[in-house]
Amino acid sequence: MASHPTFNLVQRTAQACTALAFNLHRKSEFLVALADYSVKCFDTVTKELVSWMRGHESSVFSISVHGSGRYAITTSSDTAQLWDLDTFQRKRKLNILQSVGIQKVFFLPLSNTILSCFKDNSIFAWECDTLVCKYQLPAPPESSNILYKVFAVTRDGRILAAGGKSNHIHLWCLEAKQLFRIIQMPTKVRAIRHLEFLPDSFDAGSNQVLGVLSQDGIMRFINIQTCKLLFEIGSLDDGISSSVISPHGRYIASIMENGSLNIYSVQTLTKEINKPPPPLVKVIEDLPKKKGNSGDLKVKVTSGRVQRPAKSRESKTQTRILKQDLSGSLEKKESELSDGLNKKRLQILLKGYGEFPTKYRMFIWRSLLQLPENHTAFSNLIDKGIHVAFLNLQKKYPVKSRKLLRVLQRTLSALAHWSTIFSDTPYLPLLAFPFVKLFQNNQLICFEVVATLIINWCQHWFEYFPNPPINILSMIENVLAFHDKELLQHFINHDVTSQLYAWPLLETMFSEVLTREEWLKLFDNVFSNHPSFLLMTVVAYNICSRAPLLNCKRKDDFEYFFHHRNNLDISAVIREVYRLLNTTPTDIHPDSMLDAFVALTKGQYPVFNQYPKFIVDYQTQERERIRNDELDYLRERQAVEDMQAEVDQQRAEDEAWCQKQELLRRAEEARREILLQEEEKMIQQRQRLAAVRRELKVKEMHLQDAARRRLLQLQQDQREMELRRLDDEIERKVHMRDREIAATAKDLEMRRLELESQKRLYEKNLSRNQEAVAKEMKENADAYRQKVDLEEHMFHRLIETDQTQNQKIHKLIEENLAKAEQACLNTDWRIQALHKQRCSDVHRNECYQEIAKLLRKNRKKEIEVLNAMMDGEAKKWEEAEEKDFHLKSEKKTAALSDTSRRWFLEKEIHDAQHPCDKVSLNQRKMHWDAMEQDLMERVRNLRQRLATQAQNRCQTPHLLAT
Repeated sequence: MASHPTFNLVQRTAQACTALAFNLHRKSEFLVALADYSVKCFDTVTKELVSWMRGHESSVFSISVHGSGRYAITTSSDTAQLWDLDTFQRKRKLNILQSVGIQKVFFLPLSNTILSCFKDNSIFAWECDTLVCKYQLPAPPESSNILYKVFAVTRDGRILAAGGKSNHIHLWCLEAKQLFRIIQMPTKVRAIRHLEFLPDSFDAGSNQVLGVLSQDGIMRFINIQTCKLLFEIGSLDDGISSSVISPHGRYIASIMENGSLNIYSVQTLTKEINKPPPPLVKVIEDLPKKKGNSGDLKVKVTSGRVQRPAKSRESKTQTRILKQDLSGSLEKKESELSDGLNKKRLQILLKGYGEFPTKYRMFIWRSLLQLPENHTAFSNLIDKGIHVAFLNLQKKYPVKSRKLLRVLQRTLSALAHWSTIFSDTPYLPLLAFPFVKLFQNNQLICFEVVATLIINWCQHWFEYFPNPPINILSMIENVLAFHDKELLQHFINHDVTSQLYAWPLLETMFSEVLTREEWLKLFDNVFSNHPSFLLMTVVAYNICSRAPLLNCKRKDDFEYFFHHRNNLDISAVIREVYRLLNTTPTDIHPDSMLDAFVALTKGQYPVFNQYPKFIVDYQTQERERIRNDELDYLRERQAVEDMQAEVDQQRAEDEAWCQKQELLRRAEEARREILLQEEEKMIQQRQRLAAVRRELKVKEMHLQDAARRRLLQLQQDQREMELRRLDDEIERKVHMRDREIAATAKDLEMRRLELESQKRLYEKNLSRNQEAVAKEMKENADAYRQKVDLEEHMFHRLIETDQTQNQKIHKLIEENLAKAEQACLNTDWRIQALHKQRCSDVHRNECYQEIAKLLRKNRKKEIEVLNAMMDGEAKKWEEAEEKDFHLKSEKKTAALSDTSRRWFLEKEIHDAQHPCDKVSLNQRKMHWDAMEQDLMERVRNLRQRLATQAQNRCQTPHLLAT
């Protein structure tokens, strides 16, 4: 029974709402940020105000609630505040520089970490309790000039998606603290308005689907691993303004641009996407089974209901027909293996006995794996020698057998030469060791088995390199959650992730937890089935070991369990695997996410590049840098050893020299003893002369003492003189310094005086220039004023003359008009008389009268035409003459004005130079008067000509009429 959507009014806030937040500790409460910068808490049950929180100085645009619901972060443009929702008290406050600005501050899911994103693209992570900075993400690459505006985090808090005014989306790994992927949206996407991950109950929080709302109002959902478009909601006609996804990922609520609220069902939107492709495609094209491409599937949203393109019935009919015709033969061809074996029969044999015969196991494996045995290609890889990454392999993996270590080294080196990533894969020796030990006598088969295993059973392992394959582990966790939720919950309660209960089994290929016979039996089944069998084996191993695992409480116990052999029946595990393969739903089955088996190509091995190349290149560069640093260290150590040898040699030479000096000292002492003995003999001989020489000796000592005192006095005097000389030198230098200081002060004083004099000189020159300019402007103003006065005087005279002439012309025109009126009256009288005469003759000749009437009409029309032509010609001639008159008058006026100004200036200059000389001025004045009279005479003649022409025009119509 369908229920209609309803709503309840909780409160009228009288303020615009700027942000909302739910999922508080008390589920009936929610937070509302208002336009008055306050935050209020309401209860949906009682519809009452619970608390009112103030402290912001600008609008709150974001509210983030901690996973426990006890804390909340409110964010405005200038500050972010941490609130305790139990007491509704502010705990901490984050203030920043106004020039930077906060973009968003929010809690990471399932953690106590706060992520703060600023407008300069800097991102910091803080501890919630102590607010100690845990780390800072590096700056994005310079090639992408994008400013982050919107952010989204997966439910496990490992991946951060950031976007802005660009069609690029940056994906950050928060564990590795680095940017690991840049997704480019279609070209029609110019800006990203909202980002949100689509939750999934079986992905363990590592969400793979990201919703992207762009500026065109369409929200596109993409897979961040495959970078393919899954589906989209909204349209250009009915765009989305904002959108939010429910916590369990079942519904999408969108506010449309027209104000309506649309609720979408995620299950309906993804129903066609999660459906595996029909077997027809796989069989006909002979392609490996894989998930269908949903990037071409487009969703059109109208009236809140999703519409999808319907499939035609004809296509379904054709599919059934092709399947009936081709499925049997193609399936039989697919089951046939090389060497005459049949895969179906081998699987039946395996299910019957549980394992292949030991004698034929290697042969069956080679047939199942379809090994090409490319001897030449393998020899080329081996000829490249031991890879530098495995030169010291025995230090990390000590193997007793030298032969086995050598084979392992060569196999790993060949893999590293085949693809660069294997030189940096830390678990590659663990993965390859059981196969190396099994095929140690045939290195080619060993290499090809490991390569085939990596291509098929290690699909998507290296997409998160150097981290474990999170996508593969998520598949395992989804299957485990479906089949044994209690065990998964036990893992979650004790903080045991899939990297602990699944990854150790995969990276060692179960070699640590199984014996040789158990391991061979397991891989008989692994190589006989789809690559998803290995992932199901991990789930089955955990389910079969659920009893001891449920008893484990410490993390160390879990680690020990998955790294050591346990009392477990491998046959039961394999049976559980087959059960899981048959009972696991399609939407979480690894079979739909992994490709089918693909054998190695013959001749040359295929290129393996299914890994993030930039990370491997970076590690290669780092390894090369470390190797160069090690070489530099070895060179420096050799130099130090050489120096030590030189020091030892020098020490030996010094010891030899000391020994020689000691011998010389001893010889000297011996000779001194001989001398002492000789002196004793001489003393005995000299005792007789002692008395005589004593007096001489005393006198000599007195003389020597006097000489010594004189020498000491002389030295003392010399030192005193030296001190006096030094004092004089110091005083001289001090005096010279004082004189230099005084001279410098005088120079500075002189320089100051010079500057002041220059300043006064510049001011004086400036005042002179200003006076000259003022004088010149005054003279120009006086000259202009005189010129204006003279021109006004001349203009008044011209107006008076013009008025006189106008009066004369007006009088003449009036006289001519009177004459014309009189002539018109006379003509009218004559016409009346003639009309009377004609009227008397009407009755005599009516026919002649009609002819005459016609002639008059024709004549009248001809007269009108001639009059119009004459009027047009007269007007043209009049216009031409007037323009010529104006042109000449303007030229004359300009010439007179120039002459007048020139005469005025010459007169002023002459008056200034020769006050007494006035003869030339009178002559010039007479010349000016003559020119003026001549001009007036010409104007008068011209006006007379115009009046004559006007009279002629008035008489012409009358002549034409007569």
